[in-house]
Order: sequence, then C-alpha cells, then structure tokens
Amino acid sequence: MNRKELAVRLHKQGFNCAQAVACSYCNVMGTDPRQVFRIAEPFGLGMGSMGTCGAVSAMAMVIGMKISDGDMDHPQTKRECYQMMKEATEAFLNKNKSIVCRQLKGVDTGEPLRSCDGCIQDAVEILDRLLLGIEA
Repeated sequence: MNRKELAVRLHKQGFNCAQAVACSYCNVMGTDPRQVFRIAEPFGLGMGSMGTCGAVSAMAMVIGMKISDGDMDHPQTKRECYQMMKEATEAFLNKNKSIVCRQLKGVDTGEPLRSCDGCIQDAVEILDRLLLGIEA
C-alpha cells in the first residue's frame, strides 16, 4: 500500500483529513503516531471552522517534521520551512483552486471543488514530491 492509499484508509477509519495526512508520514519522519494524531486533531474540518483545509494544515506539520532543525535556542530553518510551505500551498491551489475547506466542499455553492479523500491524496502527492522526491 502506498502512502496515498494509507492516508485515505486512515481517513475512512475515522481520522480527520489532517490526521490522515500527517500520520501517514510518521514512519518516514520518525515521529510518534499517537502524538501526531493528537496534535493534528483540531486541524480537521478546516480547523474546526471550515477554514484552511486540514490536508493543507497537515502539509505544514509534515514539512516542519522534515525540515525544522528543532533548535529551540537558535532556530535556523524557518525560512526554508516557509518557502517549502509556499511551494506546497501553490501546488495545492493550482490543483484545487482553493485551500479553504468550505470552498473545497462546496458548502455555499453546492458544487464541491474536491472531495476530502481527493484533498488528502493531493496533499500526500505534493509532500512526496517536494520532501521525498517521489513522483506520482
């Protein structure tokens, strides 16, 4: 099973979009799945308010897990993290026309731009390409 399939399976298992994306990278990033699950929980449903898509929020978490130097005394990796997140967000926007949960789900228009599973798959595909050099 590839990471996109794993993330969708986790979503179908009850994980929210952010948890499904972020937890699908725990084995690669060497992070504790239970801790990531807990941290990602409030980011589902567009941060609980149909704002920024949970899959997009999870991209930020995974980028931080991969790129941050974790140096709390002299952090040096903020700029690199911000640049990578900008690239990831632009890629998601190019593919889906929005990063806002409410718009992606078509709440106001009745016309969804992308399903949650589709957003999850897109986020994983973008992260795989940008962080791991894996092309879909």
